[in-house]
Amino acid sequence: MSKSFIAIAGLAASGAAVAQSSVTLFGVADAAVSYYSTKSVLYFSPIASLPPIATRAEVQLSQTALSSGGNASSRFGFRGTEDLGGGLAAGFWLEAGFNQDTGLIPNAAFARRSTVSLSSNNFGEVRLGRDYVPTYWNESVFDPMGAVGVGENLIKTVSGAIAIARGPGPPVSSSDNAVRASNSVGYFLPRSLGGFFGQLMYALPENVDSSNIAGSPSTKGRYYGGRFGYANGPLDVAVAYGESSAADTATLTAAGAPTGGWLLENLRTINLGASYDFGILKLMGEVSQVRDSTNRVAPGRGVIRPPAVKEHDNYNGAMVGMTVPLGAGMFKASIARVEFENDLGVVPPGAPDRDASVSKLAVGYVHNLSKRTALYVTMARVRIDDGQNNPAIMSVSAGGLAYLPAGSATSGFAPRSATGYDFGLRHSF
Repeated sequence: MSKSFIAIAGLAASGAAVAQSSVTLFGVADAAVSYYSTKSVLYFSPIASLPPIATRAEVQLSQTALSSGGNASSRFGFRGTEDLGGGLAAGFWLEAGFNQDTGLIPNAAFARRSTVSLSSNNFGEVRLGRDYVPTYWNESVFDPMGAVGVGENLIKTVSGAIAIARGPGPPVSSSDNAVRASNSVGYFLPRSLGGFFGQLMYALPENVDSSNIAGSPSTKGRYYGGRFGYANGPLDVAVAYGESSAADTATLTAAGAPTGGWLLENLRTINLGASYDFGILKLMGEVSQVRDSTNRVAPGRGVIRPPAVKEHDNYNGAMVGMTVPLGAGMFKASIARVEFENDLGVVPPGAPDRDASVSKLAVGYVHNLSKRTALYVTMARVRIDDGQNNPAIMSVSAGGLAYLPAGSATSGFAPRSATGYDFGLRHSF
């Protein structure tokens, strides 16, 4: 009898615990038939001191594919909360991306988000784990296309390319510190501030402190940033800043002694986004700058120590877009431009310009079959000028198709233009 009573009491206690908690399975399944094309133009400069000459030779590549995430990223996840009493709650969020066309998970499981948190209506929320960085929110929230598919925000595309080409690299994943950050501690202001909101984040680089290395531990891989804004009624506006340490390295001899050489590189992003809903249409936009700052000191000692070489490459971007409700559907459009300013110092007269720029026009329509299911079509057109000056970052396409290689510093193919189409089906669950 006593054993039965204990068992019943245990079930009652576990039932009470479950009643105070909730776990949700959620996700998106999104697939599209997509068409991509790129055009590359032969670029030739026989004499480095003369302006480059572009010939008429060009090569176009095209591809038709079944793609994933043309309207919303295909993903699945689990999230849950537990009421701890007194207005305090604990929560977790595990979210994984997958390719709808193949069923494969391209990255580590739950790499989209993996957080555990404590929250309260009074003090806000503290999150630990892998999460979106503050600057990415403006690139996504104020993009009519939701920063996905062939029409995704051009600023987001370039920012991700910068992180891949110039970022800290392994063990930090591709595009990390531009979209997401691992090993992060985040804080969100409470939602009861009359429309004001804010976020702070710090991501630990987790580097080893070695007593025999000057300047140890390295800050490589560190990220910190914040986002603050106001959303009330039809108005939503926010400003964000983030800084990622791409390199922090002291050169050493074979014996492990410092040589006096040093490399420091930081990627600094600041952006401002806003939207206003007029009812018949919603206008939105973003301005952004990513600065790639490098500080190099060559090995040397005492009076013969060479001066530091500093360089600041800038990527300045702007995007304007809108959404227009049309019955059961939504029309979307955006136009964007990013300009690369190469910090070369004093350029001799007649020397070729080393800057580059890329522009993008995107339009789309989403037809809602229900609250969870929609058909969509998106088209995007990209134009690149002087892409040979920075092909690793400015070679923006409108889908999963690369340009021809840029070749050597004096000859090769320059990226010129790209087109992309998505015809797809999205279902949320």
